[in-house]
Amino acid sequence: MWFHKLSATFFGIGYIGKGAGTVAALVCSICWYFAWRGNYPAFFSVYITVFITALGVWSGNMVEPIWGKDHGRVVIDEVAGMCISLLFVPVTIQYVFAGLLLFRFFDILKPLFIRKLEKLPGGWGVMADDVLAGVYANILLQLFILFHPFGS
Repeated sequence: MWFHKLSATFFGIGYIGKGAGTVAALVCSICWYFAWRGNYPAFFSVYITVFITALGVWSGNMVEPIWGKDHGRVVIDEVAGMCISLLFVPVTIQYVFAGLLLFRFFDILKPLFIRKLEKLPGGWGVMADDVLAGVYANILLQLFILFHPFGS
């Protein structure tokens, strides 16, 4: 069980309390930037994102009986959503920061059917809303890229 608590809280970040989701998304953004800047292996980043998402569903299922439905300690969903936000996006500080802002906007306000996904059972309900928030953020980032707002 310790493994699922560790992964669900993204190495303990979930234990900090209020704002843990934003902190987890910020840490993920920083890690993404330093891991992929200058060299963006798209396949590997997709693989890691799918792995984090699947781990989140599994760990969400495991910790729900202990902590309750979509407990605030569970922040692996924010990490997965943040990764999805940044897939196939140029790794610059501007785009990573824009991805963070867009993802948190969709994740916190939960427009466009995002809130309905929270009602799914177990780990699926934990992860699905953040996955869709990440997809929406990524779509907007792809539109930004299309119109080159950050140069190039």
